[in-house]
Amino acid sequence: MSKQDAATAGGPSTDRPSAVFQGPAVALTVAPTVAPTVESPWIVAISVMLATFMEVLDTAIASVALPYIAGSLSASTDEATWVLTSYLVANAIVLPASNWFSMRIGRKRFFIICVAIFTASSFACGAAPTLGFILVARVLQGAGGGALQPLSQSILLESFPPEKRGVAMSVFGFGVVCAPVLGPTLGGWLTDAYSWRYAFYINIPVGILAILMIGRFVKDPPNMRGSKSIGFDGIGLGTLVVWIG
Repeated sequence: MSKQDAATAGGPSTDRPSAVFQGPAVALTVAPTVAPTVESPWIVAISVMLATFMEVLDTAIASVALPYIAGSLSASTDEATWVLTSYLVANAIVLPASNWFSMRIGRKRFFIICVAIFTASSFACGAAPTLGFILVARVLQGAGGGALQPLSQSILLESFPPEKRGVAMSVFGFGVVCAPVLGPTLGGWLTDAYSWRYAFYINIPVGILAILMIGRFVKDPPNMRGSKSIGFDGIGLGTLVVWIG
């Protein structure tokens, strides 16, 4: 019988010696490569625009409710106008300092703090028993909302690629323009159908949703992590407070 016939019949092949290797089995495991998750810029846009739309809406939503606020809190109409003025003044004071706070404590963290202050003070405005109480709450509300617009713009510009930043800014402008238009209409409907207090209570679910979405989808850019904060111009801010107030 030839070698080829022996191999075909199932016998041992005489071409090469058979060797048996006995030793411990070694399992080779390769760690899977996890790609970094990049959030959709449109989800980031919705997250930041919720807070910005709510803040701009509150500049006008209470205007039609002033007579009801004055009557409910036993104040004159002229005294009730401070509900609008105090909000705008606090808003204008905090806005220039938003960059310093962002560099100091982190932009995402500062954004969440501002939305939380705005939401909590909205509840305080709706539950206000006196005119003085609602004025203090409106000052806190304006302070919490003052930094939302510049922070939203910077986040949108960094989230979108350069060729789509024009679209991002148009979406931002659409929200900022539509909010003051819808404010009096929405405020009048809430006041007539329910109470003037719901013109402030409406911010609570929107604010909570904005906080959850910002915490989930918004990230600080690498150049802001661990960066040193810039100097704070206390004299300039003080003179701004005196001039505006």
